[in-house]
Amino acid sequence: MTTTPTIELKPSSAPLSDAEREAILANPGFGRHFTDHMVTIKWTEGRGWHDAELTPYAPLSMDPANMTLHYAQEIFEGLKAYRRPDGTVSLFRPESNAERFQLSARRLAMPELPVETFVAACDALVRQDIDWVPEHGGESSLYLRPFMIANEVGLGVKPANEYLFIVIASPAGAYFPGGVRPVSIWLSEDRVRAVPGGIGFAKTGGNYAASLLAQAEAAEKGCDQVAYLDAVEHKWVEELGGMNLYFVYGDRIVTPELTGSLLAGITRDSLLRLAEDLGYTAEEGRLTIDDWRRDSENGTLTEVFACGTAAVITPVGLVKSRDGEWTQSDGKPGEVTLRLRKALLDIQTGAAEDVHGWTHHLG
Repeated sequence: MTTTPTIELKPSSAPLSDAEREAILANPGFGRHFTDHMVTIKWTEGRGWHDAELTPYAPLSMDPANMTLHYAQEIFEGLKAYRRPDGTVSLFRPESNAERFQLSARRLAMPELPVETFVAACDALVRQDIDWVPEHGGESSLYLRPFMIANEVGLGVKPANEYLFIVIASPAGAYFPGGVRPVSIWLSEDRVRAVPGGIGFAKTGGNYAASLLAQAEAAEKGCDQVAYLDAVEHKWVEELGGMNLYFVYGDRIVTPELTGSLLAGITRDSLLRLAEDLGYTAEEGRLTIDDWRRDSENGTLTEVFACGTAAVITPVGLVKSRDGEWTQSDGKPGEVTLRLRKALLDIQTGAAEDVHGWTHHLG
C-alpha cells in the first residue's frame, strides 16, 4: 500500500525581502523569477516515496552519470495558483494535473506519484510562498512547475531505481505581453512533433526538444508559433509546439481529437466543457490543413485560437506555409475566443462561480 509521506518544513532563514519581492511582482514576465522555496520527495526501489521536504530554493547537485542526462527519464507539469477577490488563494484543477503526471510517468517507466501527494506538495509550496501570489486582477498568477527526474547514477539503458520529484514556483504575468494579441503560425509540413505509439501524449521534455528546430524556423519566417501535422499522412492538424488548437465554426467549436500523439491539455478539456455552458456545441474531430485554409478563406471558419496553462487562450491571426499565407478572422480576436477566455479566467481567479468543482482552495 502506497502511503503519502509527511512534508517536513525547513523554510529559509533568509527569504527575499518584501521590497525585492514586490519589485519582481510588478513585472514578473514568465519563468524568469522563482520563489523562496521548493518541495522535494525521493523515490527508491523497494522503499517507495520518502524524505518529503520543503526547503529553500537552491541548485541541485548532480553526478555527471545521472541517468536523466543520458536517457531522458523526465516528466513535468504546469499549473497555476490565483489570488481570489477576497484575498485567499486557490489552485486550478491540480488533481487533473496529478492524474496526467501519473500517465506521463507510466509511459516513461517511472513510479507514479499518488494524486494526494502531488496536490499536498503543491499546497505546501504555495502556502509557504503565498506572498508570491500576485494580487487579484488580470491574468497574473503563481505558476507551479512540478517535475520528476531519474536520480540513479550509472550508464545502461533501463528504468532508473531512484527518482526525485520537485515542485518549484514562478510568479507569472501574461505569456504573450501586450494584451490579447493574435499570434502568427508557421505550418510545419516537413517536421513532426510526435508519432502514434510514441510519447506525444506524455508531458516530457523530449517532446518539447523535438519542437525547437521547427520553432526556430517559425521565428525565421516571422511567426510566433509552429503548428504540426500528423506524422502518418502529413495532412491532419494536430497542435502547436506547446499548446492545443481550437477551430470555431460560428456556434460550433472543434479541437483535434486525441490520437496518442497529442497532449491532453487541462485547458483544452476545460474549454470543451465550458463552451457547452456558454451555449456552444463543442466536439473533438479531425481537420486537414486544406480544410483550415479553405474554410478560413470562405468565411465558414470564423475563429481559431490556441490554449494552454501558460498562455490561457490566444487567438490566431495569421497562418504561413510554404505554399503561401492567409489571414484568420481579419487578424483580430474573435467574439467566441474572447468570451471563452473571460469565462475561464473568471473561474480561475474566483470572479465567477465554479460549477464544475475545478477550484482547489488551500486548506
